Amino acid sequence: MRYGPAMNLAAKDIVGLAARARAHTILHEVLDRRRPLDEVLQSDKRFARLETRDRAFARNLIATTLRRLGQIDAIIDDCLDRPLPQSAAAARNALRLGICQILFLDTPTHAAVDTSVTLTGQRGPDRFKGVVNGILRRIVRTAEDIPLTADAEHANVPDWLWRSWIESFGPEHAAKIAATQLQAPPIDLTVSADRDVWAKKLNSTRIGSASIRLTVGGDIALLPGFAEGNWWVQDAAAALPAQLMKGVADGGKVLDLCAAPGGKTAQLATAGYNVTALDIAPSRLQVLTENLSRLNLQATVVEADLLSWKSEVKFDGILLDAPCTATGTIRRHPDIPLLKSAADVTRQSDVQKKFLDRAVDLVRDGGTIIYSVCSMERSEGAGQIEALLERNPDVAIDAIAPDELPGFETCIQPEGWVQTTPAHLSEQGGVDGFFIARLRKK
Repeated sequence: MRYGPAMNLAAKDIVGLAARARAHTILHEVLDRRRPLDEVLQSDKRFARLETRDRAFARNLIATTLRRLGQIDAIIDDCLDRPLPQSAAAARNALRLGICQILFLDTPTHAAVDTSVTLTGQRGPDRFKGVVNGILRRIVRTAEDIPLTADAEHANVPDWLWRSWIESFGPEHAAKIAATQLQAPPIDLTVSADRDVWAKKLNSTRIGSASIRLTVGGDIALLPGFAEGNWWVQDAAAALPAQLMKGVADGGKVLDLCAAPGGKTAQLATAGYNVTALDIAPSRLQVLTENLSRLNLQATVVEADLLSWKSEVKFDGILLDAPCTATGTIRRHPDIPLLKSAADVTRQSDVQKKFLDRAVDLVRDGGTIIYSVCSMERSEGAGQIEALLERNPDVAIDAIAPDELPGFETCIQPEGWVQTTPAHLSEQGGVDGFFIARLRKK
């Protein structure tokens, strides 16, 4: 199978083929080679060289195909007398892209059919061109009769994840989560100062106590205030943990663990703390350093493995945004439910336990620990905190009060911690799923 070959002259004449070709290649990398979507997008040089409009189209096509993959694959299977062989992987991906365009995107159907057939022929085997052409033309003819809303939420969520959401939130809320995941997320900004001024200047709406939400798209770097460092991109729910750092005096020593790419580091530095930002990944720390430079903020940046790192001081406060399965960010990362499994939850839970214990060691007596994960899996959130409290009597919950999180009051649980889901604030476009607990070392 060939991916990413140079286009022949005839192929170049087909409008939009270059963008669809990159989408086809990237879909192969994610679904067949099991590579994270962000990693593929960052490393694909041909994708980066696309015109801005073509790059946006390709990104939307990939994301929508991944979000709707359960429905799309069910439609393909219904059109086949027998399953496609492994040698037809390129044809199946071309079908996925074609069906996505016909049923879920506002693109001309002839372009969707023609480019999918062309890609099938280019990336072979050539004998599957007829299958792709026949299925797509049949779908064009019968599109109005294809049910797209019946159980669409469950159809696009793996069974293990669906069962987890049902158990944690109940069937009604789980369905709302899955429905929200099918939509492209809004873009939120955390503003360092003068939030009302920037909300008006950027024609955005306020959300929570620190964020504004853009109402239009476009190149973020071209918006007013970006180059000057007046704001940074950060989901409104992701901005909550740093807001809850309580009981630490101005100038106090705060440790931001797993800090990259730096949104929470920026919040803590803006709040006036003496921040140490630690992460193990040099490439991600480079992004953090660049972000702090643009924002004109200072922090001590440390590249180290938390479990072996030695500190000469105890910290007044620690923010641990722990590694997790990130099931709360599927809107932004639609490959997550396709690449993750229940086994990943177990693996991450073990890492989170070790990181939490290390955070307790590094904080001073009476100090604050904020624990957060962008996950909706109970074993990564509430389960971790319950287990910590059971094994360590020197740690207690510092309950979060409703007046600390205006706009997110309903997300505060009876135990005093917070669980957001994409279904929260749905009338405003939803938010990422986050678990947040505040702890006090006795």
